[in-house]
Amino acid sequence: MVRLMRATPLTVTIEGLDISTAPILVEVTRGDMVESRHTGTVAVVDARGAVKLSCGNISQPIYPRSAIKPIQAIPLIESGAADAFKLSDAEIALACASHGGEPRHVETVRAWLKRLTLSEADLECGAHPPSFAPAAEALYRAGTPIANAHNNCSGKHTGFLSVARHKGWPTRGYIGADHPVQRAVLQALADLCGSDLTNGAHGIDGCGIPVVGIPLERLALAMARVADPSGLAPSRRAAIERIRRAMTREPFMVAGTGRFCTRVMSKLGDAVVLKTGAEGVYMAAIPGLGLGICLKIADGAARASQIALAAVMERLGISGAAELATAPLSNVAGLPVGEIRPAG
Repeated sequence: MVRLMRATPLTVTIEGLDISTAPILVEVTRGDMVESRHTGTVAVVDARGAVKLSCGNISQPIYPRSAIKPIQAIPLIESGAADAFKLSDAEIALACASHGGEPRHVETVRAWLKRLTLSEADLECGAHPPSFAPAAEALYRAGTPIANAHNNCSGKHTGFLSVARHKGWPTRGYIGADHPVQRAVLQALADLCGSDLTNGAHGIDGCGIPVVGIPLERLALAMARVADPSGLAPSRRAAIERIRRAMTREPFMVAGTGRFCTRVMSKLGDAVVLKTGAEGVYMAAIPGLGLGICLKIADGAARASQIALAAVMERLGISGAAELATAPLSNVAGLPVGEIRPAG
């Protein structure tokens, strides 16, 4: 005999993320029915810290993952390493990238390492196949081994090595929390967030560097200061403006063929600087409005974070954002069967 038990409401609280309080942001349709829903949290903040738009509990900490790479690149500029090694916009954009491992990404990393008199063996990010499928398939067909330069974070790590090389710090162990490079990165992040990041949740990111839990509203504040750095010291303002310029001039280097970051900055130019992170995180700076955005999809789905970000940009009146706020859903044969869209 099978007994049917009455279902009870599910409330799940995880350290740093209360799933039960997150509103539905994105829905996925198939035919005439909504098949799946994604909940999440959003914060839109100005450079003074005023919250302009929010959904969910924005005081809860999240790991920003790779969405903070533009901020992690600040020491590369402020230290003088970018000038010392004559870095191009493409290389600075690559330092902010989660790239697809396409040939231009990999070749740029290798040429940059050569100027540092270092090699891929000095990259401590590890190796994984290119996320851009045609690039991975080309390697397999050619029998070419997967290398550290194919790692989506290899540009960021080459930036870290550039700082270490320029400052005369050890290049070995540069991913450690106590290494001067990571201390400089954490300080830049703390400054923009306006928070002491020494306490609270700490972990290790996918590429091996430290990651710290930060409330959404503080991460949105950091991106607002990227959007409007007028209240910062001249050297910090100049570094941020250089990073913004590099990312919007070289959007391919930030992600790659078909990727959302690249598509948005290619389409909208310097109206928005955005960066994705693992587990459904997206952050963006809107220079024309002086606003920063941070959002987190509770279940970590990238397909939802992209749509949610586009919907927020549309809400803020960003021209061209509406066209990005819905994505078609296709079956294996490529036929349209539904869509991914903002909820409500």
